[in-house]
Parts: sequence; C-alpha cells; structure tokens
Amino acid sequence: MTLKNEKGEDIDTGSIAAEKGVVLFLVPKADTPGCTTQACGFRDIWQEFSSLDYDVYGVSADSSTAQSKWQTKKELPFPLISDPKRSLIGVLGAGEGNKTKRSHFVFEKGGKLLDKKMPVKPADSPRLALEFIKGLRLSE
Repeated sequence: MTLKNEKGEDIDTGSIAAEKGVVLFLVPKADTPGCTTQACGFRDIWQEFSSLDYDVYGVSADSSTAQSKWQTKKELPFPLISDPKRSLIGVLGAGEGNKTKRSHFVFEKGGKLLDKKMPVKPADSPRLALEFIKGLRLSE
C-alpha cells in the first residue's frame, strides 16, 4: 500500500519494516492536544527507539500539508504518514467510521506484528512501546 508522507512523497508501507523494526503510532487528528502529547512523547525518546534499531512513524488521516505544519511546529524528528482514506488505519483495525482510534503497533524487522495497544492513553503510548521493545531485547 502506497501512501504519502508529510512532504507529499510516496511511502510504500509494506516495505518500511524491511531493514529495521517499526513503531507506528496512530493519532485521531494532528496538532490537537492529545495527539500532540502522544507525538511529543515519541519525539522525546525517539533516540532510544533509534538506538534499538526501530524507526518511528506517526499516522493520521490528515493531509500531508497539515502533518508538515505539525511536524515543523513540534519539531518531530520522524516521518508522518498521511492516510486520508484510512486504508492503512483500517487494515490495522484502528478505523471507526470516519475516526481513528489512538493506538500504536510494534513490528519486527521483516514486518511481523509483535504488539499493539488500542486504545492507549497519549502520555502512555511512547513509554509502553519502548518498554515492550526493551523487553524483547531482554528475552533474546
């Protein structure tokens, strides 16, 4: 499935986990209080995900333009995926009519789903995703 990132560039969602693990966090609407809390939480510990060989992506039904403004305003260091038709959101089971359930998904390198939290509180989502990944490392 090909969607656009915040720059309007194509992103092949099927291949983003080819080289690294991936965390997708889904927000109902960019630049709203809860969504900003969730995104800034991921921003603040983004380096920890990166050091564990995981990429982080934010996903919402907002336009690439709206996401780009939000990314710049909040200095988000990771890509945002625009899913206006909620195609990926629907496949992940996070679509509810014309709404998106706040959630996050952890995929291992290669694309296998390892963990999902839905619904999840905005402030808890980044920490829970990171703790899950760190737990994987301990069990290896």
